[in-house]
Amino acid sequence: MTDMTFTTLISAEQLQALMDKGKPLRVFDCSFDLSQPKAGEQAYLESHIPGAVYANLDSNLSAKHGVNPAKPGALGVIPTGGLDAPASGGRHPLPTREKFAAWLSSVGFSNHMQAVVYDRNGANYCGRLWWMLKWAGHHNVAVLDGGLQAWTAAGSAISSGHEAAHFQSNFELSTEAANLVATQTVQSNLTSPMQTLIDARATPRYKGEVEPMDPVAGHIPGALNRPFSQNLGPDGKFKPAAQLKTEFLALLDGRDPASVVHQCGSGVSALPNMIAMEIAGLGTTGLYAGSWSDWCSDSRRPVAKG
Repeated sequence: MTDMTFTTLISAEQLQALMDKGKPLRVFDCSFDLSQPKAGEQAYLESHIPGAVYANLDSNLSAKHGVNPAKPGALGVIPTGGLDAPASGGRHPLPTREKFAAWLSSVGFSNHMQAVVYDRNGANYCGRLWWMLKWAGHHNVAVLDGGLQAWTAAGSAISSGHEAAHFQSNFELSTEAANLVATQTVQSNLTSPMQTLIDARATPRYKGEVEPMDPVAGHIPGALNRPFSQNLGPDGKFKPAAQLKTEFLALLDGRDPASVVHQCGSGVSALPNMIAMEIAGLGTTGLYAGSWSDWCSDSRRPVAKG
C-alpha cells in the first residue's frame, strides 16, 4: 500500500506510512478563512503536520487582482500580461501555470514527489491546490481525507511555528490533466446538453435569497445545486464512493457526467464536488474557475433565481 501513488484521497495512516518510509513527498497546509484572510496562516503556525508548507489561497494559489486580465482565445483563456497575468476571472483568479510552477519550485516541490494537501475547513480550500497541481500536469496529488482533524485523531505528530526553508527545485510543467473552462465557453453552452453546471454554493446563495460576497444574487441559468459540504460524512471524511456515485447520478438525472462543469462563488469550494465525482468513478470534469463572481461581473449575462 505504501508503494502506491495517490491521486484522489489519502488517509492519515497512509500518509504516516509514506513519511515513515522516507518517500519523496511534500505536504501542503491550505487552511484559510475568507472572512479573516490571515487566520489560515495563523492556524498553521499554531499547529500543522511536520514539514508541511503553507499554501496561501490569496498569495500562492491566486493571481493579483486587476493585473493584465486574460483574454479569451481558441483554446480557452490565454494570459496576455506575462507571468503575473491571471488565467481566469473572478474573486480568486488563477495565476498562470508558469507563475504557479515558479512557486512550487520555490518551496522545493519537484515532479517526482507525491503531493498531499489538507486544510482544517472540510476540504474547502485544499481542493484548489489539488486541482492546480493536476492543471500543472502533476498526477500524484491527494487530499488528506478528514484534514488535520483526522491526522490528530490518528495520534500523529504535530508541529508549530515556521518550518525550515526548502532548497529551490525545478518543477517542470507538463500536459494539463485538468480542464479549465472559460466564461465564454460556459455562456455559449448554456442551453447545450454538452454542458451541465453544478453550483457548489449553499442553497440560499444559489437561490439568490442572500449574497454575502458578490454584488449580484442568484445563479447561472440551468445550473444544478450541490453544496460542497454534502460530500462529507459526519466524521468529516468523504462519503463512500458508492454513496457519492448514487447521489451525483440522482442530481444529474440522466445527464452525462462527462458534461459537468463545476462552479461556486470564486472557483474554490467547487473542487470538493469535482473530487467527489472522481472518487465515485464518474471521471474527470471541468472547472469554471471564475464562477459566479466572474459571471455576474457583466450585467449583460443572464441571472436566475429560485
